[in-house]
Parts: sequence; C-alpha cells; structure tokens
Amino acid sequence: MDKRLAKRHKRQVARAQAKVKISEPDVRTHEEIAAAREASKANAPIATAGKVSASTGPVRKTGGTGSAARTDAG
Repeated sequence: MDKRLAKRHKRQVARAQAKVKISEPDVRTHEEIAAAREASKANAPIATAGKVSASTGPVRKTGGTGSAARTDAG
C-alpha cells in the first residue's frame, strides 16, 4: 500500500509542477511604477466608500411578521 501511495503522491506533485505559472518580470521604469501607485491611491477612497465596518455587525429588523401573524390568520 505504501508503494501505491508513493506513486499517487508522485503523480500529484508532477501535475502540480506542470500547472505552475512563472510570473513575468516587471519591466516598467521607476517613474511608471510611481505613476501607477499614485493613480491607484487616487481611486482608493472611491472603492472603500461602500464598505460597511465589521464592528457594526448585521442589522436585524425587530417586530416584523413573525409567528404571531400566522396564528391570527388561522
């Protein structure tokens, strides 16, 4: 059984290595990189404006049509 598991592991490793994508180097100049950073900073407040703080938590409505409404109808 150990031989079977070893072969399976070897196949999995070979498949994983075949799927690895090597990233291309960044060939931009320092000025282009700085300009891109400034451009992304300008968009940051717009992107975060719609987000809700995690500390507030979800808002639940109280006093809705719960089980009391069902018992009145019947």
